[in-house]
Order: sequence, then C-alpha cells, then structure tokens
Amino acid sequence: MAIDVRVQDAPFDFGAEADSFAAGRSDLGAVVTFTGIVRDTDGALDGMEIEHYPGMTEKALQKIAAEAEARWSLGEVLVIHRFGKLAAGERIMMVATASAHRAHAFEAAEYLMDYLKSRAPFWKKERAGGAESWVAAKDADETALKRW
Repeated sequence: MAIDVRVQDAPFDFGAEADSFAAGRSDLGAVVTFTGIVRDTDGALDGMEIEHYPGMTEKALQKIAAEAEARWSLGEVLVIHRFGKLAAGERIMMVATASAHRAHAFEAAEYLMDYLKSRAPFWKKERAGGAESWVAAKDADETALKRW
C-alpha cells in the first residue's frame, strides 16, 4: 500500500497524475479519480485564496488516507490539495484510489472527498467585486460526512 499526500501551491497536471497513478500494478482492477475545480456559479468570482498550516495539514491528510486504507482494501491512495491564490476554473484538489475491486475504490474516494470538503484544515476566502469573504461550511457537506 502506498499513500501519496501532497499540499502544494503549484498547479498539477491531472492527466499525468492519473496516468502515473498505480502504474505497473497489475494486481489492481479499479482506479477512481476525482478533481475539484474552483467554481464560479454566477460569473462574479475574481478568485479564491486557500490557506493552511504547513505540517499540520499534511499530517491530517496522511491520517485520513491511512484511515481509508484501513477501512477499504486499497493498493494506492493519492491526495493532492493546492493552496494560495487560484482563479475560477483552476484545479483545487485531486483524489485517486486504487483497489482490486471497484466498490472499495469508489467508496474510499468518496470518503476522502467528503473529509476534504468538511474537515481538512484548509480555509477558503473568495474574492468577488473587490470584496473578500470566508467560505462557510455547508450543512450538506456535514451531512455527507456523517454517513461514514
């Protein structure tokens, strides 16, 4: 089992990451990938800034990835999450899971995504029309996390 967690300000190449993830592992029959993108729902978003505490963030993400590995039969886990200033349409994060069976890969990926959305130690600030506002937690995200 390999867990790869990266917290970075630089953009990542989703295609290259997906191609190299679990490469050479003929024992794995399923790979699930997901990428989150800065969403501009009403066309007014100037950008988003994501903050975190270095060291603490990586440790928290490693812990949740290890919990996913213990709960599902996984061969590989990848979590990439960006920080810093991002524009609408840029990739924020990527999760990839690999398992011998698709159910494990799908469930583990959903678990990781739900955790990242509601509990990972990142703080998001949106900029629109010259104003800034912190992104508040959503009830739907908390509800999604409760199923695990």
